Amino acid sequence: MATKECSATEACIDLVDRYSAHNYLPLPVVIARAEGVWVWDVEDKQYLDMLSAYSALNQGHRHPKIMAALHDQAARLTLTSRAFHNDQFGPLCKNLCDLAHMESTLVMNTGAEAVETAVKAARKWGYTVKGVPRDRAEIIVCDNNFHGRTTTIVGFSSEEQYRSGFGPFAPGFRLIPYNNIDALEKAITAETVAFLVEPIQGEAGIIVPDDGYLRAAADICERHNVLLALDEIQTGLGRTGKMFCCEYDGISPDILILGKALGGGVIPISAILASREVMDVFTPGDHGSTFGGNPLACAVAIAALDVIIGEKLPEKAAQLGAYFVSELEGMDSPHIKEIRGRGLLIGAYVKESSGTARTFCEKLMEEGILAKETHGQVIRFAPPLIATKEDIDWALERIVKLLT
Repeated sequence: MATKECSATEACIDLVDRYSAHNYLPLPVVIARAEGVWVWDVEDKQYLDMLSAYSALNQGHRHPKIMAALHDQAARLTLTSRAFHNDQFGPLCKNLCDLAHMESTLVMNTGAEAVETAVKAARKWGYTVKGVPRDRAEIIVCDNNFHGRTTTIVGFSSEEQYRSGFGPFAPGFRLIPYNNIDALEKAITAETVAFLVEPIQGEAGIIVPDDGYLRAAADICERHNVLLALDEIQTGLGRTGKMFCCEYDGISPDILILGKALGGGVIPISAILASREVMDVFTPGDHGSTFGGNPLACAVAIAALDVIIGEKLPEKAAQLGAYFVSELEGMDSPHIKEIRGRGLLIGAYVKESSGTARTFCEKLMEEGILAKETHGQVIRFAPPLIATKEDIDWALERIVKLLT
């Protein structure tokens, strides 16, 4: 049945309320078009996007090079499944491995799929290489983690809402405190196959660990023959001021998990990268996806990586992020307890006495800024990495006015 676009905010939201599952609580804005760092709603009001679709839009909305790759590939070939080769898959795999200095990659669609893939790779490596007894492999994860929404993943979450009503859950995971090296050392046993961790905990409220935390974790994992699996779905590809956030500690993980910005804000695509020793545990039939590695997504991802590298987006994120944080820290706000983050992944912690972050996000929306709360009290500021200083100053003028 043919339908037309919504003509007004209230009408669009009413359709969602009536016909969609209520598994999100969006801000009451209906976006109709976008360009670069800006979006416009159905009534043509303009906003600065300060969320970037949870860092999936590092390159901005509808980047011309990425859109050109999408259109060119869509005109030739969109899907083959991995039953056949396509001419975009191999080049993307090489580009990813070269960028991350890794030996092999496995391409999927969503971030959660990539995490599930990493879990499967770590477990099978544990059985076939490390020699862990069958079905005894254990993976260490951290409190307040967020790695996705599948039943396996929410099963090892410490957030009760993510788990409630969805059990029973898969065994084989052990929770430890984040940013606690002693806890990691103590949790490792002969059956531990991996430590799965975020370099910065995004959904937990932009929690940045101590300098050297990942370096120490990598050393412990190497000493105990345990794989270090880094979830860089949100932090990777320039967001924190480095190509990968783990570069701050000068390490390379055993498994690197990517997603979000890999699709250039256009199409879902994710990947894990690892050594041949780890990746070669997969044999034909062990794992797969009908859409994983499809030529349309691969062509877009190649262009998305080219934009990140060619436009020096990590360097821009580092420079603008430092400026943004210094300006936020310099304001005399009665509402903000702490500013934290790296690059252009920034959190402003709202004092409980001032209410919730949601209230401030709604007020920012009225000022033309789209930001989103996380973990109740934190306003997340994460604009596209193509933003200019003028864009940031435009936002800061309104943010400071509201928060002071």
